[in-house]
Amino acid sequence: MTVNNRAMGMWLNESCTDDFILLGIFSHSPADLAHFSVVMVVFSVALCGNVLLLTLISIDARLHTPMYFFLSQLSLMDLMLVCTIVPKMAASFLSGRKTISFVGCGTQVSLFVSLVGSEGLLLGLMAYDRYVAISHPLHYSTRMSQRVCLQIAGSSWVFGILDGLIQVVVVMTFPYCGSRVVDHFFCEVPALLKLACVDTSLFETLLFACCVFMLLLPFSIIVASYVRILGAVLHMHSAQAGKRALATCSSHMTAVSLFYGAAMFIYLRPRRYRTPSHDKVVSIFYTVLTPMLNPLIYSLRNRDVMGALKKGLDCCRSSSQQ
Repeated sequence: MTVNNRAMGMWLNESCTDDFILLGIFSHSPADLAHFSVVMVVFSVALCGNVLLLTLISIDARLHTPMYFFLSQLSLMDLMLVCTIVPKMAASFLSGRKTISFVGCGTQVSLFVSLVGSEGLLLGLMAYDRYVAISHPLHYSTRMSQRVCLQIAGSSWVFGILDGLIQVVVVMTFPYCGSRVVDHFFCEVPALLKLACVDTSLFETLLFACCVFMLLLPFSIIVASYVRILGAVLHMHSAQAGKRALATCSSHMTAVSLFYGAAMFIYLRPRRYRTPSHDKVVSIFYTVLTPMLNPLIYSLRNRDVMGALKKGLDCCRSSSQQ
């Protein structure tokens, strides 16, 4: 989106020397107002859906299993991700004040990188859970003990947070002595690197290698797990059992496709093919749309979650009638 010179001058005058200016993704045209309204509806659904899923998993004993424990961690990551990005974007759009402080920008970078990295690793390790459940059902309770589940979830959080801390320390120590206008709707590392007044090519190469590792490692775990799952399904004597096994994996495969498709498009493309407009649109997809779709995918296609929801609604009706 283009911004006229007068508005740009106003934003520059409002900002202090340490502030960045987020151009955003929407103007105030009728079409963009409609697009903004859609994004806010999606944000509201993502917020309510993930809070509801977290609540159901915590209060219903039938959902106290490894699969739903991992799902609760995924919902928590999605909830934190949308709250890191969307409120600031909405406030900037509605108020017209597009500045973000140096500390606020660093906080966004740290949280965003940490949460995206953690979610990518968790999705990869969740595939291992499905592999054990289908290929080794008799040993599932021992292989996926509470200790193992905590180690899997903890490692996802630790590696993601470590990645976020490393990136924010490096990026925010670069000198930004020229323009501080970020052509994005939040502080994303590639958009900030364009503003640095030093050569960042070495860091960008290391960043690309890190993204390859953080994306392809869990993706390799997913592929290996599902190859094993497919082999186990093909050796099942009952076709109905095979269908049930694949059905339990379908929600995870859908979530993986949405997350990794968008992330690989953003971070694994050569730099010469990157454009700010494409990055903004795809970023909306996996920072807002995917967190909305995940709870819907895992709830509407899951009998246990729908049963827990029905039970909760029945309890609410009974309480209101008393």
